[in-house]
Amino acid sequence: DHLRAIFQPKGFDDRAIVALSGAHTVGRCHIERSGFDGAWTEDPLKFDNSYFKELLAKSYTDEKTARGVPQCRHAASGTIMLKSDLALLNDAAFKKHVEEYSRDQALFFADFAKAWTKLQENGCENLMRDVL
Repeated sequence: DHLRAIFQPKGFDDRAIVALSGAHTVGRCHIERSGFDGAWTEDPLKFDNSYFKELLAKSYTDEKTARGVPQCRHAASGTIMLKSDLALLNDAAFKKHVEEYSRDQALFFADFAKAWTKLQENGCENLMRDVL
């Protein structure tokens, strides 16, 4: 419900929330910036649907970072998931999109592009994107 409380008032439905969460397929958490530590995927420099595949395939163990921040880690790969990532599996309405995106990278890319554009343009008026 935390994810919905943040994103629904901005006009995002469950599908868009899950698609935006897929941005975690790239990059990593830096302990000095966020308190979290680690990469979500085994290839954090590649934008693909591996976030969803790994989220479904791996088991994560609760831990606290050196800064005392709770996160979850996959022992063998060292990848992490945050509580907000794992929440996508604990809610059937979210999980169905996780499963779809794990199977269909093109669908993830299309939905991510729409949701990302909406996020970037949120609150903006008189955009000239359609004119240019």
